[in-house]
Amino acid sequence: MTDQRRSRIEPYGDCTPGELFEHLVSPTLDPAIDRWLAEDFGEEGDLTTSAFISPDVEVRAELRSRQHGVLCGLPIVRRIASRSAGTIESEPLAVDGDRVEPGMRVMELRGPLAAILPVERTLLNLLGRASGVATMTARFVDAVAGTNAVIVDTRKTTPGLRMIEKYAVRTGGGTLHRIGLYDAVLVKDNHIAGLGDGYVDAIEAAAMACREQMRPRFIEIEVDRLEQFDAILELPSGIIDIVLLDNMELATMREAVEARDRRRRGLLLEASGSITIDSVRAVAETGVDRIAVGAITHSAVQIDFGLDIE
Repeated sequence: MTDQRRSRIEPYGDCTPGELFEHLVSPTLDPAIDRWLAEDFGEEGDLTTSAFISPDVEVRAELRSRQHGVLCGLPIVRRIASRSAGTIESEPLAVDGDRVEPGMRVMELRGPLAAILPVERTLLNLLGRASGVATMTARFVDAVAGTNAVIVDTRKTTPGLRMIEKYAVRTGGGTLHRIGLYDAVLVKDNHIAGLGDGYVDAIEAAAMACREQMRPRFIEIEVDRLEQFDAILELPSGIIDIVLLDNMELATMREAVEARDRRRRGLLLEASGSITIDSVRAVAETGVDRIAVGAITHSAVQIDFGLDIE
């Protein structure tokens, strides 16, 4: 995919990681942190720390990885620290996207122990979750290295954490799909079911009107049979940007790629449907351009980090 087309198809495709964080995560982060901390603090605050730790105790603490993985979420940790009840200074010792290993230091915190302890679990949870998504994404990206396919995410995200998880996908080397329902069009099987027998003509008319009135980043349509795909190829050029090949066998995907190459070069093909780390390489080798993997968000396992008081 050319850089120009990527910037149109992929949201924030031309952003650096830091710019992506500022655009995608930062605008809603402070109120989110307040909600996360309220889950722990309730009305009374941290009873244990209030009862046992003097406000005068100053410490230095280190965040260390306890596993191999891809680091993601340090800017979130810094923001959580900055919103604590006391003055916590933070110094990153790594950057998002770094590969971490057990014992590796990723950040140093300095300040009152009574301020650090109440936010410890919240910042570890967010760092672990974001790093888990980045790590899972990197595994899939590594698995298709050398092919023309990119790994894209889905909307199968944790409610309330979508922007963070999409930032983590990019940190792990993945490509972003649409952010939500508002920025691109994906016509799925249940949409087609509502269009009736003449759905191809209905798709053409609706897509043209949508481009003129709503200006989506792209229009994508799902098919699960070659007959449907052939019908979509009959549409005028420029109506559809991406065709989603849903739950197709490898041989069928190869046929679709060959038909696309003969009849509609430039049309992007995206594979989807229960794709695993063991099957993704074979899917990429069919010649599809994009592989949508829900597992990189819905099945990612947290990377374990610890906070050690020095």
